[in-house]
Amino acid sequence: MRLATLNVGGVVAIGFDPTGRFVLVVSHSGRGVFDSRTWERVARDPSIAYPEAGEAVGIGPLAGQRLKVVELNYDDGTLHVDSPWGDCAMSYSDGTIDVSSIGT
Repeated sequence: MRLATLNVGGVVAIGFDPTGRFVLVVSHSGRGVFDSRTWERVARDPSIAYPEAGEAVGIGPLAGQRLKVVELNYDDGTLHVDSPWGDCAMSYSDGTIDVSSIGT
């Protein structure tokens, strides 16, 4: 079941915080943090900060934290990441992040 659709262009990486509550989205236009309870954006920073060694630095409620992220597959332009608890998945393609529940 689809939980949300997030329109974010130029995504390069996505990662959940360890609790699964917040999601960090890294794009060519900066970073954003979404609350996984509402899927509302709760922080935005337009400065460019690309992931290094599979990690990105958080902002807003994740400020200063280094989060593990899944990076875009540049061969096919897609990205897929599951939440830490395995209850939802995020799939990115063509400027859209689809959030779906897993197993329901």
